[in-house]
Amino acid sequence: MYGVVTRNEEELVWSEFDIAFYEVKDVTGRAAEPVPEGISMVSCFGDNAAADANEDLVPVSEDGELATRDRDYFDWAYVCPNAEEYREGLLEIVDDAVEVTEDLRLDDVGFPRPEYCHCERCETAFAESDFEDWYAWRADVITEFVREARERVPGKLYLTLYPDPYPGHVYERAGLDLDALAEYVDEFVVPLYDMAYETTYWLEIIASGFEDALDTPFSIELYAVNVDIDNLVHAAEVAAEYGESVLFGYDASNARATLRRLDADARDGKEFGG
Repeated sequence: MYGVVTRNEEELVWSEFDIAFYEVKDVTGRAAEPVPEGISMVSCFGDNAAADANEDLVPVSEDGELATRDRDYFDWAYVCPNAEEYREGLLEIVDDAVEVTEDLRLDDVGFPRPEYCHCERCETAFAESDFEDWYAWRADVITEFVREARERVPGKLYLTLYPDPYPGHVYERAGLDLDALAEYVDEFVVPLYDMAYETTYWLEIIASGFEDALDTPFSIELYAVNVDIDNLVHAAEVAAEYGESVLFGYDASNARATLRRLDADARDGKEFGG
């Protein structure tokens, strides 16, 4: 299957796409009303607007560094996963979304990096917990949030993973316990983004790593903005060898052109390797 990830409602119904994800909340904090044509996608703990409005929500390291766009390694600001009122707000967004479409995708789930979070909320919650290991406690925080979301989703629950299949990396970085999450997640989505896809050996390496790491089905999301069609075709061919679906992010026109090329090549009898 092939699909699209978009902020544009009209692109959800294009016939070339078998599945479509529609951002009802993105990392800027921008919100949109859910629509029946697309599966709602919710950016959870990435939220520039919330972080800008209330610094107390932002995760902090032991060194006092805030997880904001001021750090060189963050493209957006984060919200602490233990910020209770914010979490409740996310679950209300989930409730509203699944009234329109039963399936849902959770995006940007987890802590921002291994050194987060040491805010007063987190320090207190860890001290009062039954956990002795800080990483295990962080993973439990995230798994519990996903469990709460799962209870609200009558259909299929998707969850985006940070694209690092090396054993233990997403656990240490974001607090994502893949085995624990698999109890609640129907399908993971792995974004493998590149600005050009001029080579794809790395894409195959990462995709095969997730194939080994996951028993749960997963799809691969490619970046489609201003990418050469020939390169995007080849990337899609590689991704299709591993993913349940190949998704194209944020340029539906380029994605449609790629799928038409793939269809034309298939009708011409051309065969592609992985």
